[in-house]
Amino acid sequence: MPRKTLSPAPSNRGGWYPIVRESYAGAWQQGITVDQNLALSYHAVFSCMTLIASDISKMRVKLVRKDSNGIWSEQSNPSYSPLLTKPNNYQNRNQFWENWILSKLARGNVYVLKQRDNRNVVTRLYILDPGRVRPLVSDSGEVYYEMQTDNLTGIGQTLTVPAREIIHDRFNCLFHPLVGISPIYACGLAATQGIRIQTNSTNLFTNGSRPGGILTAPGKIDDPTAARLKEHWDRAYTGENAGKVAVLGDGLKYEAMAITPEDAQLIEQLKLTAEIVCSTFHVPPYKLGIGNMPTNSNVESLNLEYYTQCLQTLLEAAESCLDEGLEMKDGYGTEFDIDGLLRMDSVNQINALKEAVAAGIMTPNEARMKLDLGPVEGGGTPYLQQQNFSLAALAKRDAQDDPFAKATVRDGN
Repeated sequence: MPRKTLSPAPSNRGGWYPIVRESYAGAWQQGITVDQNLALSYHAVFSCMTLIASDISKMRVKLVRKDSNGIWSEQSNPSYSPLLTKPNNYQNRNQFWENWILSKLARGNVYVLKQRDNRNVVTRLYILDPGRVRPLVSDSGEVYYEMQTDNLTGIGQTLTVPAREIIHDRFNCLFHPLVGISPIYACGLAATQGIRIQTNSTNLFTNGSRPGGILTAPGKIDDPTAARLKEHWDRAYTGENAGKVAVLGDGLKYEAMAITPEDAQLIEQLKLTAEIVCSTFHVPPYKLGIGNMPTNSNVESLNLEYYTQCLQTLLEAAESCLDEGLEMKDGYGTEFDIDGLLRMDSVNQINALKEAVAAGIMTPNEARMKLDLGPVEGGGTPYLQQQNFSLAALAKRDAQDDPFAKATVRDGN
């Protein structure tokens, strides 16, 4: 059987280059590049990524199954449930999902290696370093993954495995369906600008919050004398020595350089860069303490906006990848428990549950379960007040009271 020809999937328009090398088309030729590690250290990028990852990792992943009525309910299965609780030997479920989401946000791709037992059932999941994995496509269109295994075994090996042994979750596939792109691709320039603003601000405050100045002399001075005066001034009156009294002679005069109004907009510029970062991660800026809080003080509606705008696509993509990767059958699936995120304040929650029970939508025990309370006897049945009637009963009563309807019934009989 002839060996398949495997070709790497291109990561961007220019081929196999770092994703965030160019902040825009042509930037690399102009010497304007984005250092991913530098961008990750910007407070807005770090806050967005850790906020999203921590919010998702604290959600419990439930094993659910669809019943004959088409309703998904939580189940327990020895083939899947232990794996959802303990994905591998060195990570619990919180650490595993935080690692998953951070990999997706920082690199645009998550590669998860499966470990199977003698029954060919997946029993362990290991998240790989995205920098050591790349997708390959055979001449017949089949997908494989080439990975460096030294991050797992300590032995430098290059191993190629078929796609069925890897769970691949990707984000923003702009250039190839097998290669995701991090939001840093879009916000890297803003993050770099923010870092530079903070660096310049740090240098200013290191100099005692005093900008540079000019030494002037009444007459002409030669270059060696100018260099000597500059070196002496920098050594004696800047940095830790800023603010000391200088004694000038020979008619020398020091003139401070004032900060222009444009320079005074540093805070606004820094805020703008942070808002740009938030927009690429789809995180509401107020979640990071940037800008003003919305006038709407309803916690549930604010979290619902955050969920639909930012988290939902990440959650549903992870659920789909996990269902397919674990090869679930017989109507089984996985589902993140978002009740903790969308939980209302206690007063509104009690009122909502009371209305649901009174309307016969929920049983008392189902409402108690939402409050982490145990079931009670007789609480497993929906209740309605006795004076409530069904629509069919009301229609029958109205037909009996309507003379025209009675005549129609007699004629029909």
